[in-house]
Amino acid sequence: MDLSTALRRLPPDPRVVVSGNHATPWHTLGLLDAALDTYRLWALNGQPGLPARDGVVLETSFVGPGMRRSPRLSYVPSRLSLVPLLLGTAQVPDVVLLHTTRPRDGKVSLGIEVNVLPAAVDAVRRRGGLVVAQVNDRLPWTFGDAELDLDLVDVLVEADEVVPVPAHVPIDTDAARIGALVAERVPDGATLQAGIGAVPDATMHGLVDRRGLRVWTEMFSDSVLALEKAGALDPAVPITASFLFGSAELIDWVDGNERIRMVRTEVANDPALIARNPAMVSVNTALQVDLFGQANASRIGARIHSGFGGQTDFIVGAMHSPGGQAFIALRSWHPRADVSTIVPMVEEPVTSFQMSAVVTEQGVAEMFGRDQTAQAVGLIDHAAHPDVRDELREEAVALGLLPPGS
Repeated sequence: MDLSTALRRLPPDPRVVVSGNHATPWHTLGLLDAALDTYRLWALNGQPGLPARDGVVLETSFVGPGMRRSPRLSYVPSRLSLVPLLLGTAQVPDVVLLHTTRPRDGKVSLGIEVNVLPAAVDAVRRRGGLVVAQVNDRLPWTFGDAELDLDLVDVLVEADEVVPVPAHVPIDTDAARIGALVAERVPDGATLQAGIGAVPDATMHGLVDRRGLRVWTEMFSDSVLALEKAGALDPAVPITASFLFGSAELIDWVDGNERIRMVRTEVANDPALIARNPAMVSVNTALQVDLFGQANASRIGARIHSGFGGQTDFIVGAMHSPGGQAFIALRSWHPRADVSTIVPMVEEPVTSFQMSAVVTEQGVAEMFGRDQTAQAVGLIDHAAHPDVRDELREEAVALGLLPPGS
């Protein structure tokens, strides 16, 4: 069956789930967009280039830069671990559009993006819908849940595309300081989860002298490869992740590498499975942390900026791990908004709370196991920028966190 014939069989205004992050099959998405007047396009962390026209509703539970501020955005709040359930119930797809390797021995590989796609394929097959795969010889072959039986795919579209390399974020002085403070708390043999960006990269770079480290994460990039080169990772333990992106060297390293175990979101982000890892260390960031220890990592004002993502999944999992720790790591001062990131009380919906510690370039504020007064004092004295500490103390008194005269 060719693509145009298959698309004519779809119901009106179909829901299309497409590979997100840096794995979007742009050529085939363009063909679909030209063939359908109206449809709902569901993608996680959609990148610039997604169709931005009348008739296309952009659906997601994690807003990417290609969706942010769109007047056609439909944001569906959900922890990432629950998105597979969402796609199987409230938002069942009619089409799943994948980006895969060339078939081999009756299978294709999803390469750099597994994530929620297996759940979407399961849901669309139950519905009798359509699975389309863009075949790209440049994608790496990865194992685990990345391998998909070819008989689950209805249409193959051949189109080689360069695997995107995200822009490098330099590690500045503040990021290096934050990363070093977090790294000091990570022992040999710990299990790591860290996202993308200068602070997580700085944390990873601070761990090159550790030994026996493990990786169980939502995603990873070149910082994990740096640990591998330094001999910091346990070679007997698979690197478990759900998606990845990075340099051409990283893509070459994961291609055919059986130590890389790509798993479905239901596995990678399951707090119970995360908690089974020894000394699980979760490093996430936020837009704001308030004096009650609540973190907002999702919204700027009332506007959705990203979403829950996997932050809550990994904080909960890490805190239940034997010897586990969960860090919120951020700069004390937001460079673009020119405001403090430590605030009296977040006014936006809360993304997470009850972490081990909050880390900024100013220091480490211990959180778990402290009473609310000690938490507030720690945030003011050790995490907040000096320019706002007096103001925060006054607000803490008004909120009943500190006694009058503090």
